[in-house]
Order: sequence, then C-alpha cells, then structure tokens
Amino acid sequence: MAGIGLKIPAIFFSVALTFLGLLFITFFIGRVVPIDPVLAAVGDRATPEVYERMRIELGLHLPLYQQFWIYLLKVFQGDFGMSVLTANPVLKDIQRVFPATLELATVATAIGVLVGIPFGIIGAVFRGRWPDHILRVVSLFGYSVPVFWLGLVGLLIFYGRLDIAPGPGRIEVFYEGMVDPVTGLLVVDALLAGEWDICKNALAHLVLPASILGYFSTAYISRMTRSFMLDQLEQEYITTARVKGIAEWRVICIHALGNVRIPLITVVALSYASLLEGSVLTETVFAWPGLGMYLTQSLLSADMNAVLGATIVVGGVFIGVNLLSDLLYKIFDPRARM
Repeated sequence: MAGIGLKIPAIFFSVALTFLGLLFITFFIGRVVPIDPVLAAVGDRATPEVYERMRIELGLHLPLYQQFWIYLLKVFQGDFGMSVLTANPVLKDIQRVFPATLELATVATAIGVLVGIPFGIIGAVFRGRWPDHILRVVSLFGYSVPVFWLGLVGLLIFYGRLDIAPGPGRIEVFYEGMVDPVTGLLVVDALLAGEWDICKNALAHLVLPASILGYFSTAYISRMTRSFMLDQLEQEYITTARVKGIAEWRVICIHALGNVRIPLITVVALSYASLLEGSVLTETVFAWPGLGMYLTQSLLSADMNAVLGATIVVGGVFIGVNLLSDLLYKIFDPRARM
C-alpha cells in the first residue's frame, strides 16, 4: 500500500510537468507564428499610437520571460484572453462549443467500441478465412479513406439523394434556443426539459456525423483488437484451456479477451481523445458547432488567443484521458497495483 501511495503523487507530478511543458509550447508557438496579435486586435488601419497602446495592453513590450510568467498566471486563473472573432472570453467560447464535440465524440467512440471489439474478435477467431478477409477490408477502408470524403459522400447519399437524414448542423434552425443549456449536451438537455421533438431532431442530426466518426473509430479499434487477440490465442494457456475441454466461447471471451482488456483501454482512450480534440474536418463538413470548427474559424481569422486556448484544452484532454487510463489499469489489473 505504501508503494501505491508513493506512485500517486508521482503520477500527478508527471501530469503537472507535462501540462507545464504544454503551456510553454503553446506560448512559444504564439510568439513564432507570422501573425501579429496587435494587428488582429486593432486592424490594419489603426494609427501608430493606437497600435502601440494595444501592444502595451497586451504586454508584448515586456521581456519574454515576463510574458511567459504572466501567461502562466492567466492560464491557471482560467483566463485565455479575449477572442477577436467573437469578442468573448476564449474560455467562455470553449465552454460553449466543447459540449457539442463531447456529444459527437462520445457517441462515435461508443459505436467504435460496440462494433470494433466484436469485429476484432471475429477476425482473430476466423484468421485467414473469409470473415477475417471481409472485416479486414472494411477496417482498412475506414482507416485509409479521408474522413471528410466519407462525410461528403454520406451527405450526398443519405441527405441529398435518399432524403433520410437531416442536413448539416446540430439541430434545425426552428428549434435553436428553445432548450436551456444545462449540460451543453443537446440530446440530454432536451430530455431533461421533456422536449421530445427537439430530442428526436437532435438525435437525427447526430446519427450521420457520429456514424462517420464511429466508422473511423471502429476501423482502428477492430484492427488493434484483432492484433491483441491473435497474440493471446497463440499462448500456451489457451491451448491448455482447450485441452481441458473448456467451451470455446469461454476460452475466447473470458480467457483471451480478459487478458487484452488492459491494452484495449489504451486503444479506446486514445481513440476517444483524438475525437475529443475536435474532429475538424467532420465538424466542418457537417457544420457542427464544436471545438474543431471553432479552432478552424479562429485559425482563418488569425485569432491567436482562441487558437492557443483551444490547443491547451486539446492537450489537457489528452493528458486527462491518459491519466484516466492509468487509473483504470489499477482497477482492472491487480498486477498494476503492486
């Protein structure tokens, strides 16, 4: 138990050090990119006096070490600066757009887990036979084809031709603003408010983009699951279990799958984090008002405060998900507690 107590502070120290490195990198990027934050704030028609006054207000006249210290203090206070694009605090903008990405990424990851893991198991069990070949082609297609192309094709077929899916956006314009944002998750907020029509409409808009991202997640998770399962099915303990007459489904689903759950946690966590960082292309194609679309618009508008703030959030998501996966190791694998 003492060993565990020593490891927990070490883990959090490592997380803090990683986050500090992330802040340094974002600060450095903000200073080397060929974008003048003063011009972005005052415009290219501002007088030299206005330009200099804004430069002083932004603290850009100070030495770099002082600028970095001020930057650290502001970030730890939740101050990412003001967005030039929206004229709102960047943190407020991120709080507004991140739930949309969270909703999309969560559903897509759920699809990836529920479909990808069984696909990987089937591929490993039927290695070299037709089910394996079919699933490998399906996975390779989903992993190789650009996700924005799949999104455009999905809109063309299911919205443009078949008319069985709603168009881009998170909800119909008619329903916008009719549900108070309690959690920010539109489907959940509509359920809490008892607005069934809005909930149904939000779900309809969610299905197609979540399925596109879910297909991408399925391809990745199924490939990794198949690889892990193939390695376990060749182990001696599997042969021993079969010799003892244990049912094949128990050998596969309990013995083999039980031993791959730890690496699968990492695979699912990384897949989830990559979707949470903002699926830029998918959100752009479907006009989904999430973090990815916000980041794209900020880049096009040279809004560096918004870009750096969103980058910090993305890095924080990866750090948090990795920390969560480390903690899950200790729950599912007793050896990790030693």
